[in-house]
Amino acid sequence: EAGAMITAAEHGETSWELSVQVDQKAGDESMKFKLRVKGDLHIGGLMLKLVEKITPQDWSDHALWWEQRKCWLLKTHWTLDKYGIQADADLRYTPQHKPLLLQLPNMKTIKLTVSFSSVVFKAVGEICRILSEILCPSSLCPCYDPSRKKKKKDKNSANDDLWDIDLLSGGPGGTGTVKHRAQDIQDEEKLLLRFKYNVFFDLNPKYDAIRITQLYEQARWSILLEEIDCTEEEMLMFASIQYHICKLTMSSEPLDHSNEPEIDEVEAALSNLEVTLEGGHMDRILEDITDIPELADSLRLFRPKRLTLRPYKEYWFVFKDTTISYYKNKEASSGEPIEQFHLRGCEVVPDVNVTDKKFGIKLLLPVADGMNEVYIRCDNETQYAKWKAACILASKGKTMAYSSYKSEVRNIQSFLQMKSLAPPPGQAAPDLDTMEMNAECFVSPRYAKKHKTKQLTARILEAHQNIARLSLMEAKMRFIQAWQSLPEFGINYYIVRFKGSKKDEILGISYNRMIRIDMSSGLPVTTWRFANMKQWNVNWEIRQVTIEFDQNVSIAFCCLSCDCKVVHEFIGGYIFLSTRSKDQNETLDEDLFHKLTGGQE
Repeated sequence: EAGAMITAAEHGETSWELSVQVDQKAGDESMKFKLRVKGDLHIGGLMLKLVEKITPQDWSDHALWWEQRKCWLLKTHWTLDKYGIQADADLRYTPQHKPLLLQLPNMKTIKLTVSFSSVVFKAVGEICRILSEILCPSSLCPCYDPSRKKKKKDKNSANDDLWDIDLLSGGPGGTGTVKHRAQDIQDEEKLLLRFKYNVFFDLNPKYDAIRITQLYEQARWSILLEEIDCTEEEMLMFASIQYHICKLTMSSEPLDHSNEPEIDEVEAALSNLEVTLEGGHMDRILEDITDIPELADSLRLFRPKRLTLRPYKEYWFVFKDTTISYYKNKEASSGEPIEQFHLRGCEVVPDVNVTDKKFGIKLLLPVADGMNEVYIRCDNETQYAKWKAACILASKGKTMAYSSYKSEVRNIQSFLQMKSLAPPPGQAAPDLDTMEMNAECFVSPRYAKKHKTKQLTARILEAHQNIARLSLMEAKMRFIQAWQSLPEFGINYYIVRFKGSKKDEILGISYNRMIRIDMSSGLPVTTWRFANMKQWNVNWEIRQVTIEFDQNVSIAFCCLSCDCKVVHEFIGGYIFLSTRSKDQNETLDEDLFHKLTGGQE
């Protein structure tokens, strides 16, 4: 009989009872109602039947939520049959807008009344608009607070440093915001709002002060919480910039940008055009194309996999196009090289300690069966900056003819200068007795335990002399750039099992490439660049990701430490961001974003 009743209901011929729980205003208990319905009843008619049975009030913000399917029934013209709703459905008539706690990258928490029925893309877009357009919604993403399962809710601390922002002042329909209930987010739950994709467009101090500040805060906490590795020398550099920013913030008005250098808008537009064209000044384009610069220097080479008593041996190196050749000496460079390194697709890792005058470059070169590891040692900062910049461009398939080469050299030199602990020439060392600093606040706990407070303070102040003249915004930009220069910046790691392999491995995903890493040694095995990707797809039944690259290279893997949807979102998200132009007025293509990141739907 039950089976016959359901079959009849599917054809709209027999009525049946449907239970709906109704959530009233905050503080009021919910009520449960039973309605007799037919399968051909549309959702709008069901809500009308419901409202007629309950206390009159403004129900305009309410909508039906289907608990088992984790979805909102927002298509009011659809019938119960079309949605597949039967007598066992657990429906809830509840407000779409609910309170939510959001922790910003600067660790400040805001309380928002948000729409739980909006998709994430629109939700984050509205949050960004409300928070002075921190960043585009494709890059900023709410995520779970990792402490939410570890700690019980502390009612006394929940309101500490809490900004209560009511987004509903313009009426319920005026808001679009965070994640909906399908993401299992509950009322007043705390989420972390973070920059998800590590591609940051158009960072201009004149227009993007808030975005730069939040990026700086996210970078700062990733260093302090040791979410990304850095050397002791780099930690002291980051500490000195934080100390400098702290001094400037406390001694002046945070929103006063009068000391920032003025940027002529026409000049900035022309500069952006120059970068876009990738050719520098127009009268030098032909020269750049026909006369590609070369580097030739005496450098030292080390091959870890080769048996040798002398770790580093001196050779004559020549860098041409995207290839490094080395010879026994300068005189032999007119003949055949001892060996050549083709850098396209390689990994370039700094091996530097400015204090010890160590300026090394580690190259991980792609070969058929993995990656070859090569170390090159330079003599000084200038030499290192030129060769590393050339290596970085060559890894992307670009030569030193590109206009970005000189700026890359300058950025590396600036980075080395910040890492130096010696004060610039003509500048006196700080008077330690007149300075006050809580040094432990500027370094990670591991480094704070390693040094005594007085010693740590002295070293931070020494490093501070190199950046003491930076303005507030310049200092934040330098911090972000230094963060981006770290070898592990922007790489998300996942445990995977490659098709045909019998062991677990690590897959690193960055903004422009994927890295296969041996789990036991931690060393890269091979690298695949998104630029060489032809297509990718996901078999959602067996949860397997398959990717095809140029030259008939194909890989497939299953994710073990996360849902394959996470990896799919990162690949699709980065490819989406690579299609963006530098035009600040460009409208984000929401359909394309969902197509690239939400294929399972």
